[in-house]
Amino acid sequence: MSECCGVNAQDKEQRTLLWTVLLLNGAMFLVEFIAGWLAQSSGLMADSLDMLADAMVYMVGLYAVGKAIQYKAKAALFNGSLQLFLAGLILLDVVQRLIFGSEPQTQIMLWISLLALAVNLFCFILLSRYRSGDINMRASWICSRNDMIANVGVMISAGLVIWLDSAIPDLVIAIIIALVIVQSSLKIVKESRGILKDHNKPKPSCCG
Repeated sequence: MSECCGVNAQDKEQRTLLWTVLLLNGAMFLVEFIAGWLAQSSGLMADSLDMLADAMVYMVGLYAVGKAIQYKAKAALFNGSLQLFLAGLILLDVVQRLIFGSEPQTQIMLWISLLALAVNLFCFILLSRYRSGDINMRASWICSRNDMIANVGVMISAGLVIWLDSAIPDLVIAIIIALVIVQSSLKIVKESRGILKDHNKPKPSCCG
């Protein structure tokens, strides 16, 4: 009975945590997406889609809390596939800006990415205790870690845009963010497929 209560308490704690980081990432997605559009910044747009991907990770994580391991793995597989799609959208935006050109507004890039870094650092600290938990909680922690790296990258690219008087650094950081998302999502997909494969293996018979 006490073990069951402990599990329920942990599930409730995880749900509260995931709702918190979901709402924060959802809000920052809207802020960064609008700012990236106005600033003509592929880096900010990429970072905003990264935040959207994270919000979806947390949403699927909420679904998976308390579920059996095969449902957790299926949720993670869906997550990884969705992130690959978002990475493709980022690369399409880069191609579009390479063709038609852009003039990134560096002040907006700097201030918005700094705000995003603060939000992601807060989420990272909240999720740190679960970095060795189930596949969906690990995925959530990995997302926050990658986001902080992306935020710093956008700030560096803004400085390089000013220094070089070129939009290329902004496009480069967008490509890097897309590749980081691809790398992380492939890792999640591989791990979740492995879990599903092990779960679907025929169980040895106890008779005979």
